[in-house]
Amino acid sequence: MDLDDSRPIWVQLADDFRHRIVSGQWPPGTKVPSVRELAADTGVNPNTVQRALGALDGEGLTATERTAGRFVTTRASVIDSVRRDLASGATDAYIDTLTAIGMDLDQTTALLTERWWAPDRQDRQTTGDAS
Repeated sequence: MDLDDSRPIWVQLADDFRHRIVSGQWPPGTKVPSVRELAADTGVNPNTVQRALGALDGEGLTATERTAGRFVTTRASVIDSVRRDLASGATDAYIDTLTAIGMDLDQTTALLTERWWAPDRQDRQTTGDAS
């Protein structure tokens, strides 16, 4: 993970951990690595990691079981809601960029469809059809 100075480190970590959950890298019901493990993996102070994980707890993406550790929620609706929020943010940025260069909805839709099915993108296609 590449950290930058533009945003607080704990926010960047929370974003990374959130992505791990919504992408399935940390599946529902699985135990989240310990604060110490994550701190060692990211090279960040454990207190900063704890703050990032606390944000996920607050969103309901994770929960701490007193003696067992922290686990990813099994509530699909919570994960789906966060996934949709992340996708909406990315979509808004995409729309803003394309409208700034003069593309309309039809052109944008055509470009998205073209790029979705491009041969160099096959590994990222998980849904949809080519019709």
